[in-house]
Amino acid sequence: MPLADASAAGPALLRQRGSNHVGLRQFNERVVLQALRTHGSLAKAEIARVTGLTAQAIGLIAARLDDEQLLRREAPVRGRVGQPSVPIGLNPDGAFAVGIKIGRRSADWLLVDFSGQVRARIRLDYAFPDIDQLLPAIGRHLNQLLDGLGPLRARVVGVGLAAPLQLGGWHRMLGLSAAQSQAWNSIDLTGQVQQMTGLPVRFAKDTAAACVAELLQGRGRDIPSFLYLFMDTFVGGALVLDSHLHRGLHGNAGAVASLPLAVAQPDSAAAPEQLIRQASLWELEQRLREQGLDPMAAYDERVLQAPWAAHSRAWIASAASALAHCIVSATAFLDLDAVVIDAATTADLLQALAERVRALLHAYNWEGLHPPPPLALGSIGSDARALGGALLPLHACFAPDTDIFLKT
Repeated sequence: MPLADASAAGPALLRQRGSNHVGLRQFNERVVLQALRTHGSLAKAEIARVTGLTAQAIGLIAARLDDEQLLRREAPVRGRVGQPSVPIGLNPDGAFAVGIKIGRRSADWLLVDFSGQVRARIRLDYAFPDIDQLLPAIGRHLNQLLDGLGPLRARVVGVGLAAPLQLGGWHRMLGLSAAQSQAWNSIDLTGQVQQMTGLPVRFAKDTAAACVAELLQGRGRDIPSFLYLFMDTFVGGALVLDSHLHRGLHGNAGAVASLPLAVAQPDSAAAPEQLIRQASLWELEQRLREQGLDPMAAYDERVLQAPWAAHSRAWIASAASALAHCIVSATAFLDLDAVVIDAATTADLLQALAERVRALLHAYNWEGLHPPPPLALGSIGSDARALGGALLPLHACFAPDTDIFLKT
């Protein structure tokens, strides 16, 4: 899991180096855990090599982490000479966290183990979340996941909450009243969830949480700096610089939804359209609804099947044009390794969208700029926001760099 700058001589795998100085016991323990999370199971000699710690230090740290049930020993690997080495890996049952994503069309609850794998999930779909119904559901489903752990419930370290900063934002586009919008924009969602549990609750903007999941368990393992784009009901984004999520002074870094798609005219009554208008799945929903088709097909396998396919491909053309404009604009300010694009829809639709974006990028005039950055598909998909939420408390407890995400 990437945390620091890559070695200049090696591949783009990022490492956290340990220290042999007395008094850094907890930090070094976390460095060892991070090495195992990044590289997988390793023999003690390999752990010493990648962390820079002495073999003696690794032996002591491994013994302590083993006592805490955070490690597991795997089958010995026999070499040509000497004693067989015994790889050490993370114990998936060593710790757990719950990630909760609250979105404009659905909510998700994920139970995630110490290795970052999803153990259980719950999903709730709706046209738009009703506060009086959703708040009790959050507590009910949270406890359902926790109760399912049985005696392992004591190893849950926290809850991560991922949601839009303003769930009631752009309410006119969604057909909501100002009162509905204000109700969501004024609620302390984190505080409400904290009242439901004795566990620590951490919050992240939904697209930032999705980016965290990609950074730590997806493309971010190999890409130090990238613009992250996520297509959901509304499009959103985040920015990773040197393997750290970059928020900016006001949290606007990567807030692509508000990017204007044209130049403003001083004598015009209307401001230029924003990216959210063309590159959101909400727009695809509207196209389908106007044709009398189920708009929720935008999120499932029907989206590229008849009779939805023709309208979906028209949306792809429009959305790709807006996204290509966004990427060119970002390239003029940020010298990125790549752009990573993911979505809360099918892999086929995402692939078709990305192919169209790549074609349009080459239609721009790149004079004075380096050619388009590589466009990579995200590897997490719809789980990204809830998974990123779950990773917040796990890494706050066990990662050497607890500031990797964002200051809340």
